[in-house]
Amino acid sequence: MRTHNAFTNRGTIFKISLVMMLAPAASLVACNATTGTVEPPAGSGGDQSSGGATSAGGMQSSGGQQAVGGTQGSGGKTSAGGAPSAGGSVGAGGLASSGGTLGVGTGGLMGTGGKGTAGAPAGTGGKSGPGGTMGSGGTTGTGGLTGEGGAVSAGGTTKIPVPGSGHYQMENLDRGVVAVVVTGGVYVGWRMMGYEYDTTATNVSYNLYRDGAKIANVTDSTNYLDAAGKATSSYTVTAVIKTVEGAQSPATTPWAQNYLSIPLTPPTGGATYSANDGAPGDLDGDGKLDIVMKWDPSDAHDNAQSGNTSDVFIDGYTLAGKRLFRVDLGPNIRAGAHYTQMSVYDFDGDGKAEFAVKTAPGTKDGLGNYLATGPAVGADNTAIYRNASGYILTGPEWITVFRGTDGKELATIDYPVQRGSVAAWGDAYGNRVDRFNGGFAFVKDGGVAKGLPSIIQGRGYYTRLTVSALTFRNGVLAKNWVYDSVSTLLSSGAGAHSEMAADVDGDGAQEIIPGQTTINSDGTIRCQSGFGHGDAIDATELIPGKGITVFSIHESQGGSDAHDASTCKPYYENTEPGVDSNRGRAEYVGAGNENGASCYCSSCAVHQQLCADGTTTGLSPGSNFVIYWDADEWRELENANSITKASGGTLLTCAQCSGNNSTKNTPTLSADLLGDWREEIVWRQTDNTALRVYTTTDVTTRRIYTLMHDPTYRAQVNFEQSAYNQPPHTGFRISPNMADPPVPDIFVK
Repeated sequence: MRTHNAFTNRGTIFKISLVMMLAPAASLVACNATTGTVEPPAGSGGDQSSGGATSAGGMQSSGGQQAVGGTQGSGGKTSAGGAPSAGGSVGAGGLASSGGTLGVGTGGLMGTGGKGTAGAPAGTGGKSGPGGTMGSGGTTGTGGLTGEGGAVSAGGTTKIPVPGSGHYQMENLDRGVVAVVVTGGVYVGWRMMGYEYDTTATNVSYNLYRDGAKIANVTDSTNYLDAAGKATSSYTVTAVIKTVEGAQSPATTPWAQNYLSIPLTPPTGGATYSANDGAPGDLDGDGKLDIVMKWDPSDAHDNAQSGNTSDVFIDGYTLAGKRLFRVDLGPNIRAGAHYTQMSVYDFDGDGKAEFAVKTAPGTKDGLGNYLATGPAVGADNTAIYRNASGYILTGPEWITVFRGTDGKELATIDYPVQRGSVAAWGDAYGNRVDRFNGGFAFVKDGGVAKGLPSIIQGRGYYTRLTVSALTFRNGVLAKNWVYDSVSTLLSSGAGAHSEMAADVDGDGAQEIIPGQTTINSDGTIRCQSGFGHGDAIDATELIPGKGITVFSIHESQGGSDAHDASTCKPYYENTEPGVDSNRGRAEYVGAGNENGASCYCSSCAVHQQLCADGTTTGLSPGSNFVIYWDADEWRELENANSITKASGGTLLTCAQCSGNNSTKNTPTLSADLLGDWREEIVWRQTDNTALRVYTTTDVTTRRIYTLMHDPTYRAQVNFEQSAYNQPPHTGFRISPNMADPPVPDIFVK
């Protein structure tokens, strides 16, 4: 039996068995309650404080704070293209704005048949099997050709297929080459794949070609400034592993500015629609990450507010600007930040992502059809279940998996935890019954760590907290496990307005962290801190060598804490009874964080502390988003439409862009979508005619594999969009004095 410790990072470098390939491409409380049933008897729950009321849910800001001046790079560098031009809107025809067409291709994919066969069966030792036998398509032809990777450089060297071994199922991404015209030449960045990574750095390097001629062998990073590059140049990249060169990525031409524009057409109807939260996934299987995005109507409401709302729509877009689908959730799904949480990933292992959301009678799929499988068969799609106050407290509740290529309904079942008695959730009018979270995680199936993704949906986090895991495999959507807190909540409000996932005990399966509670990967409760409900959480290695730490702010008890995710024992704790501490963040953001991240609580008496011991510090990671952006390993601050240094100074501003979700002012998405390991930021244009995907152009000498091949980060990217949006974190520490990242125990599909 194999024990998996791949992302606890407790001071050990973990090994994997991979066939290397040359692809381009305040007190501790231990609880032992067992998993609850889907609909346990309703408890009285007790009376809750009124702290659950929030600002107006999904209502959009009017543009947020607009920083003045052009885009400024760090260290005197100007970012590519300067400030975005006023003509940022995209014309008809669906094309990206000038220079915005994405040039990354499919060369990063393995040869046809190079993948393991679908369904990677679970081994008896608790890990997935080797992913099936290798297909014959990956063998080299007589002319030195491979499968989809194209011609092999360096004399026809064989391209070894992507390995089928490894534990966690990750996406088979392409090389993600991005080139941008900058002052002094052309910036070029690309992905290091997780399966290419070697802790002996000299074993892996990259050859960069301009117009077919090799211009550099890059050994210290995955980016390069080509001083001789031009707007008309064409770039390809190859991996060189242990002196053997792999296939070239498809040619990429430079963007004219440092962002890509994705054209949008807002829905029409009784409300005005704004582009809202997004989640990435490879919807069409081409190795490029696409975006699933929710449209928010102007009459959206927080759960604490009455009133009817217009329909919620969900779109799917490629980065090249093509809309793949539009799903209409219909009149029986209320609009607001707490209702529609998107689970997006390749759940059936076919190489293409699906997405799952809560649905109801009246929902139409991407083909324009009413739902027609499972309990949706024969449903009355003309029925309207909202009451006089605008709440929807009766009628069927479903969850549906939709196909990523076109939004077609694939499977519908009853939502895993039904509303039952509304009062059992903490009030009688419908506020707390409809507080949802959602994403995906690599939890256990039947008690076994298989490394396969499950759809995660959470309902409630005040009087009653539930977390459900579902699987979608071989066309069947089924319940995996359900945790229900009716009899096991230590203190009222142990959940949060968001959830995160991480493997806190090193067994190869991720736990779910809904705030001050850790739910085991098998659906049982692991521990609770006792600090109650909070509005923001972070889960990562906040203290070097201590594994996953959770930072949270407190609503009913005030203050904040940082606690061990596995035991819930606090490293530091502050309480301020009567104070609703409502914003906070924890991260490594500057000098002074070498021995621990900074924990910041915006409305606390003590604002800035080290997460390790509560020592007061002058460092602040802000209270909104954080992002890896410039040349160093500290994380920068993101808020509304700008990125700034914690030490001061603006790095990027989009005057034509706005944040989402009213006072939260969060981006549509932040994630490692392209280029090297640093993150892209996706903002909506204020006029909602486009999304802008900004990428960094600062040259860094830090080399890390794509963050999307870190299972912790990949799962947290999907949870990012849930309810009160929170930024994603890796399962290991990133800072200037960081240890080598652990080798990711993964296979790709």
